[in-house]
Amino acid sequence: MLKGNKYGVATLLIIPLLFSAACKEKQAFRKAEDKGAVNVIITARRLAIARFDKYTRVTIIDPWQGADKVNMVYYLVPRGYDPPSETDSATIIFVPLKKIVCMSTTHVAMISALGEGNTIAGMSGTGFIYSRDLIARAKDGYIKDVGYEANLNKELILQIRPDVTMIYGVGSESSGYVGKIKELGIRVIYNADYLETDPLGKAEWIKLFGALYCRERMSDSIFDAEAEAYKSLKVLIERSITNRPRVLLGLPFKDTWFISPGNSFISKMIGDAGGDYLWKDTQSSVSMPYGLENVYMKAMKADFWLNIGTVKTKNEITAVDKRLGEIPCFKRGNLFNNNYRVTEAGGNDFWEGGALFPHLMLKDIAAILHPELFPENKLFFYRKIY
Repeated sequence: MLKGNKYGVATLLIIPLLFSAACKEKQAFRKAEDKGAVNVIITARRLAIARFDKYTRVTIIDPWQGADKVNMVYYLVPRGYDPPSETDSATIIFVPLKKIVCMSTTHVAMISALGEGNTIAGMSGTGFIYSRDLIARAKDGYIKDVGYEANLNKELILQIRPDVTMIYGVGSESSGYVGKIKELGIRVIYNADYLETDPLGKAEWIKLFGALYCRERMSDSIFDAEAEAYKSLKVLIERSITNRPRVLLGLPFKDTWFISPGNSFISKMIGDAGGDYLWKDTQSSVSMPYGLENVYMKAMKADFWLNIGTVKTKNEITAVDKRLGEIPCFKRGNLFNNNYRVTEAGGNDFWEGGALFPHLMLKDIAAILHPELFPENKLFFYRKIY
């Protein structure tokens, strides 16, 4: 096939050498790059941030359920600066952001905490926002509802033209609405805060927004204060309690009860609050479906029942299944739900601001399980169910 081409053999010999040299250049770049890095992540397991003099490297680690050894790398470059050499242009994001579209209320809470709420130009489900300021901005048309997955309004996103669309992954990146957004030529960055199993790990994702808005000192300060508050409260609880009440979570849907595993965020929170979660010994990366009968038998041992769907009265619980009214903690009235701070449209601050301030969640749960510790405490996220 190469006959008549005097350069054919030489070309075949040179190409591997060029490819090898390119790989070595990239490896050398990474090694030199890492020497000057300042790593800032303490607790989060799905996020890595390395700060350099002229840019920040962000790595999102296994950003969706079931992902294994998937790293998504982004380079955040201050506007007016040249991006680092040997990097794919698709991974470069110029900061500070001027416009962002968010797919989760957790994201908007952290952006607002940094004083950048006016950059939020689009939201998936504006009706689920809790913040009064952001609700007002949505009503005034400054925050557009871009829809969700199959109903994603691609034309509206294109009209907004955000610097970044921040999403949370529930499958591979090629599936669903992610690919649709990328087709528009818009940068997509994954946020995996909802997969963190440590309350402070989830809160530490504010550092990602600190990097995106060039407000690193502010984000570090917010997280440091929150970490100190949470750890101090945890130590107080550990030193003070003499028993660990058993805790049931959730509510069945039809005949299936989706159980949070023992390695979940809420399971650790209950443990830190001095409770004994009924499924603390289980391990899973997703909620575990159990038959109602199996959960019902174990629920008979529960002292408290928390996070009971969206219910506000005991009658709503027995309406799901009359047998639930026979659970001892139901009869004793030890029922508390995390829907005290909820808008008429359904926006719940437990899932919005709570992720950034887990010490408030911790104090609520500890006050429920051990009321003697905080006799004057007024619940912040929770309400007693009557």
